Amino acid sequence: MPTTTQLVISGKSKPGALAQVAQVLGEAEVNIKAFSAPEVAGTGKLRLLVGDLEGARVALKGAKIKFVEETALLLSLENKPGALKEVADLLTKARINITCGYCTPSREGKRAIVVLTVSNTARALTILRDQSLDEF
Repeated sequence: MPTTTQLVISGKSKPGALAQVAQVLGEAEVNIKAFSAPEVAGTGKLRLLVGDLEGARVALKGAKIKFVEETALLLSLENKPGALKEVADLLTKARINITCGYCTPSREGKRAIVVLTVSNTARALTILRDQSLDEF
């Protein structure tokens, strides 16, 4: 199961915040492959998976948009009820906390692409090794 680097931008939840990041990355020709922007009051976190990590770093730094990087797991699950529960149960039994998660259906809709950040990435990789994702 692969991991990826996720960009995390913390900032005030206000109109135009996502648009600004999308504009900066779009102008740099960096594709946003997935994002999570949960509803919050006050300060929130925008998490992004991008097609060109170095290009995104350069563009965001150039626009003075602060970000941090974190490792995320990429899982490919069958797109059916209970699939996520199986993964969550495995992590719970190993006492690994899921700190963030979001998903999207695959292009064909038969699989769900799940992005997770966890408290112990190395251990989670061992436990979830069968939930592979070859390409995202």
